[in-house]
Amino acid sequence: MSGWPSVGVIVATCGDRAGLLREAVAAVLAQDYPGELSVVVVADAPLPSGGQVRASSAAVAVQVAGAVAGPRVRVVANALSPGLPGARNTGIAACDTDLVAFCDDDDLWLPGKLTAQVRALLDGGEFASCGIEVEHGHRRVPRLAGASCVTAADLVRSRMVMVHSSTFVFKRGLLWVDESAPGGQNEDWDLALRAAKRRPLVHVDQPLVRVRWAGSHYAARWADRIAGLEWMLARHPELAVDPRGAARVYGQLAFSHAALGHRRAAARWAARTFAARLGEPRAPIALAVAAGLVSAPTVLSALHHRGHGI
Repeated sequence: MSGWPSVGVIVATCGDRAGLLREAVAAVLAQDYPGELSVVVVADAPLPSGGQVRASSAAVAVQVAGAVAGPRVRVVANALSPGLPGARNTGIAACDTDLVAFCDDDDLWLPGKLTAQVRALLDGGEFASCGIEVEHGHRRVPRLAGASCVTAADLVRSRMVMVHSSTFVFKRGLLWVDESAPGGQNEDWDLALRAAKRRPLVHVDQPLVRVRWAGSHYAARWADRIAGLEWMLARHPELAVDPRGAARVYGQLAFSHAALGHRRAAARWAARTFAARLGEPRAPIALAVAAGLVSAPTVLSALHHRGHGI
């Protein structure tokens, strides 16, 4: 690439978050990026609730179009697998730009974000991330990597929350989201890890995206979390080799089972956590939840207040 490449920003939405979506799209369009910038909003049908029939993605797209209309914004229906991975791939397919980027419909790009990342890509990268600012309630906590590149080994050892989907910018056609991710869980971690296996990610270590955890669809879907972690272990066997990375994943599995009241499964995963790394804090936390000494929501609230997750 030379000059300032064109960028297509994919914002997937389930259609019931019009206020958040408008803010997310407005923040993208407010970027001072010197090149061509466009937005593709991909409308996915909302998850069924209360026994209601799932609306079609096409019907949702019609509803969404009125909320984010503009000359640089297109609204399309998810034409692939229902859920976030299919919606993102639909967006990638709809773009004809040099680069594609993701922004979740409840997150905000901060000023200078896109220009800084594309400049880093022009220096020889394929896939860029950046630091984030986690917002929970009235508190905002910056999360930085302390580095200008992220390797596959980094992403095995730690999930690296700052390598967040709303920070992703990469060459169109380089990678696609894996639609087999259970419940859309960990598709972003998988994508970043596959990209890092090709070449280290270029990382702009400044908080350039505000990630608003309070509006996340995935905050307490424990069964999906379990399936997503097991899916990652199967796809990336190296996660079970690094002691620190293995202990983190096993500890998350222990906590998720504890949150569901699966005491025996929580105890089994906690034992595997201790075996991998004795000092991993998620194991005793999971055992405390399994024993009823503290609730999973209480633990998550305390962690989120500090800008951390389980």
